[in-house]
Amino acid sequence: MVRIDTEKLASELFNALKGRYCLDPLTNRYPEISIDEAYSISLKLLEKRLKEGEKVIGKKIGVTSRVVQEMLGVDQPDFGFLTSAMHIPNKSVVNIEESLIQPRAEGEIAFVLSKDLKGPGVTPEDVLESTESIFPCFEIVDSRIEDWKISIQDTIADNASCGVFILGERKVNPRDIELDNCKLKVYKNGDLISQGEGSAVQGHPCNAVAWLANTLGEFDIPFKSGEIILSGSLVPLEPVTTGDEMYLELEGVGSAEVKFI
Repeated sequence: MVRIDTEKLASELFNALKGRYCLDPLTNRYPEISIDEAYSISLKLLEKRLKEGEKVIGKKIGVTSRVVQEMLGVDQPDFGFLTSAMHIPNKSVVNIEESLIQPRAEGEIAFVLSKDLKGPGVTPEDVLESTESIFPCFEIVDSRIEDWKISIQDTIADNASCGVFILGERKVNPRDIELDNCKLKVYKNGDLISQGEGSAVQGHPCNAVAWLANTLGEFDIPFKSGEIILSGSLVPLEPVTTGDEMYLELEGVGSAEVKFI
């Protein structure tokens, strides 16, 4: 069996991130790569970002909904880390050539925590009780893997295909909203292109966040008070390019928007 050099692959992904270029799928070169090895690569990739001055400000769960899993050809969720460099203000103008490679927009619900949480044993009720507020969110995912030809190991290693994210300006108490029935509408250049409900992510967004807390607990990684947790897309991923304007409305919560140049 070929030994997987997780440090080398983390360096390759880090250099691709900084240089804005793509790599052949890791699983093409190393078909035997395991999910545990992919998470090891992801953690080493994070270390390199932190050495550059970035700070962890939250976590994200990826590929939670069936529609996104089918789009990407994966069969289970994954997780990644949110850093200070990824968070951009609402109504931002993003220069794709300066910061992204092959971006896709997804709409979701962001949780901001009021207390620490650590798995195992975290329940959806624990998540709700530990959440200070929720926000509408655009996550602009981006892959360092050529043409998004990813397996679950590829996207895990690539920090769950994180790009940047935008939070709406209005925060809401999650106990005032039926999160599983909360409707999201996404518009591209003024046209409604997709819509979904909170139940799209594992039946309820709190289920998805609890899964993430418990999965991170296996790595001895907690959620921390004040962190931002992205709970997964409620709609299909939408490719974006120069000139596109994206807008979303989360029923009872608010809106978020971003323009690309």
